[in-house]
Parts: sequence; structure tokens; C-alpha cells
Amino acid sequence: MGLEVDLPGNDIDDIEDLISAEDIKPRERYENKKSVTVRAKKRAQIKPTLGDAGTEAPLQAQKTIYESVVPGTQKVYVKTWGCAHNNSDSEYMAGQLAAYGYNLSGKDEADLWLLNSCTVKNPSEDTFRNEIESGMRNGKHVVVAGCVPQGAPKSDYLRGLSVIGVQQIDRVVEVVEETLKGHSVRLLQNKKVHGRRVAGAALSLPKVRKNPLIEIISINSGCLNQCTYCKTKHARGDLASYPPDEIVERARQSFDEGCCEIWLTSEDTGAYGRDIGSSLPELLWQLVEVIPEHCMLRVGMTNPPYILEHLEEVAKVLQHPRVYAFLHVPVQSGSDSVLGEMKREYCRKDFEHVVDFLRSRVPGLTIATDIICGFPTETEQDFEETMTLCEKYRFPSLFINQFFPRPGTPAAKMERIPANLVKKRTKRLTDLFYSYEPYAGREGQLYTVLVTEISHDKLHYVGHNKSYEQVLLPMRDNLLGTRVRVRITGTSKFSMMAEILDEESDWTRCDYSKQTQPKASTSSSRGQRYVGIALIVGAVAFVLQLLLRFLSQ
Repeated sequence: MGLEVDLPGNDIDDIEDLISAEDIKPRERYENKKSVTVRAKKRAQIKPTLGDAGTEAPLQAQKTIYESVVPGTQKVYVKTWGCAHNNSDSEYMAGQLAAYGYNLSGKDEADLWLLNSCTVKNPSEDTFRNEIESGMRNGKHVVVAGCVPQGAPKSDYLRGLSVIGVQQIDRVVEVVEETLKGHSVRLLQNKKVHGRRVAGAALSLPKVRKNPLIEIISINSGCLNQCTYCKTKHARGDLASYPPDEIVERARQSFDEGCCEIWLTSEDTGAYGRDIGSSLPELLWQLVEVIPEHCMLRVGMTNPPYILEHLEEVAKVLQHPRVYAFLHVPVQSGSDSVLGEMKREYCRKDFEHVVDFLRSRVPGLTIATDIICGFPTETEQDFEETMTLCEKYRFPSLFINQFFPRPGTPAAKMERIPANLVKKRTKRLTDLFYSYEPYAGREGQLYTVLVTEISHDKLHYVGHNKSYEQVLLPMRDNLLGTRVRVRITGTSKFSMMAEILDEESDWTRCDYSKQTQPKASTSSSRGQRYVGIALIVGAVAFVLQLLLRFLSQ
């Protein structure tokens, strides 16, 4: 005799009752999977090929295919090429994977490689392609991201790989999960809100920062230029700015999490806000209000055309004690003719006006710039004009690049200058750059520096003064994340060496997130104490008043 249990919902008479007209249809259920290509079933084994000497070539290691993915049981390796914007995207993707339970690891022990690419130069794309081949050869699942697959998604070497577009980084967990199952996913769409293209994924997403003391905030994506040599435009598109309040809130969040330095980045910070009725100075003044004392803000790269109308306000912001007196303004060439062929939308005099104006208004300002040597239309006279520009300003930071024809760009169709001539010009400009020492004679000078990094050789901590000049310091315990007074003891081409003047007890910590709460509670308790005293005094006065009235009767 069976036992019948009367439970809520236990009124199903037939199997058909499990399905109702209101239930989601299979077509709707899989609508969000339209970007997923299901792995094909293997029917036959591939025979090993013979190498050059007649021996068997090494077989490609087999990937482990997971029928289901349990978060926390797979490891992911994240590799990034390119600019600060790309680094920020990688930090966001790593943050989401870690929050979901994936373990971030080195490349050898990882089950999946997430490779975030840069499309600016041919060598960086070549390295990216080699890394993909290495991962496949070693039996790793590979997911590609960044500007290369976004700008050229049909490249042969990307065939069959999962792709995360530059505006789809908030879906990295979904892509990784499907890839581990052996499927391929391609998400290259623009992100839209209410039908309008936005700058990208929300800035409030979790992050795993490469440097826990530095927050990189992308303030906009894309640009307003049409430079003939640039492939990044194909990937990032036209200008799309984040709202100022979202950027400011991200800055607050970063300081609360222990950061003491913020880098603003984009393809062109000077163009910020033109699509949403705002501007770079408006954003900077709002950010300055939320930067805690002893923390710093660094403004990222801006092209000359869009900073020209804001020079007065930008100069004022750069003088603020919590903003580095530093600006990266790429000129690319000193020749108006070449600038015209590049479609840079400014002339040499415009750039010189930017540098002269800001240097006259901002004490100790550091200007960094870029030069492209060997652009297809560059003549000897054009190059001489570039040399005279660099000689005139002697930039302490000068990024010299040879021209690389990027597929799909107008400049790639132009007749190229002989390679030996490009190398010769590059060497001449490099020799000029190394002929002067920007920090010579600084020995004995005193600075206050914010210490946030470790040097490439791992032998020093790196601090920056107000001018964002690099100062190398001894690796003392507890020094990272502090502001200290230093005396310069030596100089080199790219940095200064210094000794620390303060005792450790005098070092100023930039992380106030743990100190603000006790201060608030102390002032709150003090206020409550004052209120209590006031109430007692009031009560005593009231009793005395009643007593006086009683005695006077």
C-alpha cells in the first residue's frame, strides 16, 4: 500500500500538465546562445605528419573538454598587450572571472588562456598570433580579446576561436564557460542602452588590478579622428563617453579599495564629453573634489585638436596639488605636409602653442610625445622639420616608432619609403633623444614623491614627484603606497635616484579607507557626548527655574 503525500503543486494528472502556454519556448530559451558555435563531434583521428627530417612532427596536445563547468575548478591565464585602456579591460575581465570563482594563474598551469591584443603595430600583433599558436599547441583553450579581433575578426588565424569584443568584456565569464566546453563564442557587437551606443561595460564591475595601488579608468572609448595610419579606429570606433557621475563614482570606489593613484585613459581624453554635452575640464574638476589628500590623478593621452579650446582650464587643473603636472600629447610629425597626409587635423604651430602655453602656466610640467618615422609621404625636408621640433623642446619622454602599414588603413595603400631609409631616420632621432639628460644637475634637490610601483629590474621602488618624474628608491618595508620626502643622489636618462629623508613614522599613507570610519565614529561619539551635556544643562536650568518660581511665591 503506497503513501500519498499532499504537497502544494502536486496536482499534475498527466505529463502534459508540466508544460503550459505561458512557459518559455525553446527558441526563446536559446536566443542568447546565437553567438555560440557548438563544437563538432570528431569522427576520425588525424595521422601524425612527418617533419623535415622524415620524423614525426610533434602532435598538438589535446584540450580537455568539460561537459559542465564548476566555477573554481579551472584556471585562467590573462595576457595583455598595448595601452592603459587595454590593461584596464584585462583587469575588469580578470575581476569578473575571479568573482565567479575562476582561479587566475600562470600560463603553464592554466586550462584557458585569455589573450587581450593591441592592433597599433605589426610586431605586437605578430606576438599575439604566436601566443595563440603556442596555446593551441600546448592543449590550452584560447579566448581572444582586444582591438585585433575587433578590427579584423575574419583573420585566418582567429578562425574557430572564441572572441570577446572591446565592448563586451562584461560577458567574459559566459565566453570562458562555453569555450571550456569546447564551443566557440564571438561577441563583437556594440553595447547599446535604449538604442544608443555607449562607451562600454559598466565601470562598477569588479577588478583584479595589476597594481593594487593604481586604478585605470577609461573615460571614453573611440575618437573623433580619421588618422590614415590608425587601425585602432576600426576597433574602438567613434567617440562614446562615460557619464561624469559614473567616472567619479568609480574613482570613489577605487580609493575606498586602497588605491592611491588614478590614471584617466582613452584613445583621446581631450575629446571627452563632446558626445554627451560635457568636457574634459568639467570632469577633472569633479574628480579633484573626491581625491583624498596625498593621493594623485594622472591625465592620459590627448591629441592636440581637442585640447586647444580647453588650455586655460587644463592648465589650472594641472596646477592642483593632487594632479600630476604631466600630459601626453602625441605630435607624430613636425611637418605640416605629413600631418596633412596623416589627417591629424592640426598643424605644427597648434602643437607648439599647446606646449608653450601649458609650460608657461604649469610649473615643472612634463610633456611626453610620440613620433612616427618613415610615414610614406615623408621627405628628407619633412623629417628635418621633425628633428628641429624635437631639438627645440627636448622632450624628457619621447616615443619613437617606425611606420607600420596596418591592413585596411589608407596609409597601407601608399607607396612606402625604403626600409633602410626609415631605419636611418629612426636612428638619427633616437641619437638626438639620447644626446641630452633631462635630469642632469638635479643632485641635492628635494622632492615629495608618491611611491606606487616596483622598477622593471625589481631592485627599486618607484615614486613620482608632482611633475610625474620617475624617482628610484631603496626597497624599504612598508614604503609602497606612501608619500615621502627624498633627496636626489644621482640621475640617469630616464630617472633619478634618491635617499629617503623621513623616518618611517613620518611616512604619509595614501590609503585612508580604513581610517575614515574610526574618525567618523569618533566625531559622532563626541557629538553625542555634547548633546548629552546640553540636555543635562538644560534640565538643570529648568529645575532651577521652577525652584526660583516656587521660592518667590
